[in-house]
Amino acid sequence: MVPLKDVVPAAQNNINTRFILLDKSMKTSSSSEGLHKTCLALVADETAAVHFQLWGDECNAFEPGDIIRLSNGIFSYNRNSLLLRAGKRGKIEKVGEFMIAFVETPNMSVIRWVPDPNNSKKYIQEAVISPHSRIFPPK
Repeated sequence: MVPLKDVVPAAQNNINTRFILLDKSMKTSSSSEGLHKTCLALVADETAAVHFQLWGDECNAFEPGDIIRLSNGIFSYNRNSLLLRAGKRGKIEKVGEFMIAFVETPNMSVIRWVPDPNNSKKYIQEAVISPHSRIFPPK
């Protein structure tokens, strides 16, 4: 299991982690195939938080407080937003409720990432854009 503080942008599905869903916003987007429901969630573990994208029926299957295991996930840009998602080959499943320690900062989705000058296939953190999620501000 990879702690959320260690996820970095990549074009491969290989992130295996566990987190709690803290908040969720519903939205519907359309594409050439018709309407597709997506929702963005704020998730966290004991090391960091990140924005997580749910698709279709997943939006109704998970609620705040659910502990979720992600297998073969991906952390990448989608419409100019950096977020964690299952992707086509990944899998998410509910593995518990409420009983997990978590932090809301840093949020890995609000960090500016740049290509590593020593390895063009990797990214490194350049700057923190915001100390907390701008989509899910602290209450």
